[in-house]
Amino acid sequence: MTLTELRYIVTLAHERHFGRAAEKCHVSQPTLSVALKKVESRFGITLFERTPADVRLTPIGERIAQQAERVLQEAERLKDIAGQGKDPLVGPLRVGVIYTIAPYLLPRLIPALHVHAPHMPLFISENFTVNLAEQLRQGELDVIIVALPFEEPGIVVRPVYDEPFCVALPGGHPLASNKTISNAQVAAENLLLLGKGNCFRDQVIEACPKLSEPGGIEGALEGSSLETVRHMVASGAGISVVPISAAKSWPQNPELLQIRRFSPPQPMRRVVLAWRVTFPRPQVIDVLHAAIEDAPPFGALKIPK
Repeated sequence: MTLTELRYIVTLAHERHFGRAAEKCHVSQPTLSVALKKVESRFGITLFERTPADVRLTPIGERIAQQAERVLQEAERLKDIAGQGKDPLVGPLRVGVIYTIAPYLLPRLIPALHVHAPHMPLFISENFTVNLAEQLRQGELDVIIVALPFEEPGIVVRPVYDEPFCVALPGGHPLASNKTISNAQVAAENLLLLGKGNCFRDQVIEACPKLSEPGGIEGALEGSSLETVRHMVASGAGISVVPISAAKSWPQNPELLQIRRFSPPQPMRRVVLAWRVTFPRPQVIDVLHAAIEDAPPFGALKIPK
């Protein structure tokens, strides 16, 4: 069947009237009627029961009309895909973001990206770096936002911003009297970390060399998310190292939680975009990068050019 014939079937199925269906298809009633008769004759079936007062689908006609509607929808999608080929900023973008970045970047990024590319809806996936990397390799995601180190064959990375780490302390903690806190002071405290599998945990351990020593994180409590860690710190369970974007987004209540900077050299992470080298819409990467530069998370540092 041709797409035109499928359109005739679907339209008549909706209208249940030859005159109205012909009008919607911009053809004469005899043209519509003859075309449908030819389809029925070709396949040796009856699609419609015709009476002077009504037109209704036969059981086989109903199944064919449903399938025809799906085929027409997919045909429209082909047009959309072809349109995206002309304009890479039209059509959805599938973005993966690690858990410790997403809540603090996305509320600012989404409106900024809509200004840059209003016809490019964003589909977001939050996950651990290892899972996002696999989804990117499999083509389930177009681009991911992760922190270095990140190396994957066939994947290109582009730095976006640097993000300093800071120390979260319970209200009234002795270290809160300091303007800055050293790595050694952090390592000497009861530390709260994110659970294993979270790249930020590894970055914190790397930033505080003493934590890498035997027994360095022995007895450390673990939280499943930065929000859980925040509540654990506020309850007095210990101190933690957190990205500044998280600390600046948290409610300010010095009696429960204090935030302090590290003493120089201040540990930080570099956040990057990563995408397949074969990704066919490189202009999208430029637009996404520009949108993040326009609306970075609080406390992020611009990378010198």
